[in-house]
Amino acid sequence: MERLSFLFAVVLLFSNSVMAQQKEVSVYEVFRTHESIVIDGEMNENSWNRASVKSFEHLYGSQKPSDDQSSKFRMLWDEKSIYLFYEFEDKYLTARELNRDGAPYYDDCAEIFIIPVPDALDTHFGIEVNMYKASNDFIYFNNFYNNNSLGLKSFNPDFKVEVTYKGTINDNSDIDQGWTLEMEIPLSVFGFLGEVVPVQKGNLWTFLALRQDRNDMDGDRRSTSTLFPIADFSKNVHEPTDFGLMKFVD
Repeated sequence: MERLSFLFAVVLLFSNSVMAQQKEVSVYEVFRTHESIVIDGEMNENSWNRASVKSFEHLYGSQKPSDDQSSKFRMLWDEKSIYLFYEFEDKYLTARELNRDGAPYYDDCAEIFIIPVPDALDTHFGIEVNMYKASNDFIYFNNFYNNNSLGLKSFNPDFKVEVTYKGTINDNSDIDQGWTLEMEIPLSVFGFLGEVVPVQKGNLWTFLALRQDRNDMDGDRRSTSTLFPIADFSKNVHEPTDFGLMKFVD
């Protein structure tokens, strides 16, 4: 059944594409690592010193001064995986979700959306993880039917993730420092879709990296910051024309 679901997603990925992006697209250079990356939530490997460091400068849904917190993003690649590192300043570490395919996006949460080709297709892979390492992973379909979008949550890929944090989770009586998240996404997660435009020097994939930042103990209010700007945040963060490009370089 899972294989049928994945094949169904594959068909829609290529049948529900949007027109090539007309605006100028931002490019993030992903450097290759020639050493093993240990997923421990720490940047102990020399390769991380070579990675491009980018901030999530585009902030949405901010209502309080404490919502404006710095975020740094890094990415690496090799012949078997893509590696991500998120570094978040956070005065109020907050998390509730414990289950897979739940709603970690209502917590402090790191997210990545990927289309494994250099075009804004209507379908993308998504992984969202909170500080408890509870993940919401899916294949997302924009405008699936009657202008409704949906995520296929039966897609449960194997990937590695580790989190570190400085502070106390769910205790707003003190001021915390922040948290980090390191992730390894094997290229096998994308199946043969990842082979259409293979991960190799000079090739491009489409993506968006995001942060959800929840600072209130109660309710679901959170602010969102992104690597690339969102044209209409009132719609959602899944619009492929808002994505940028990752370029694989040595």
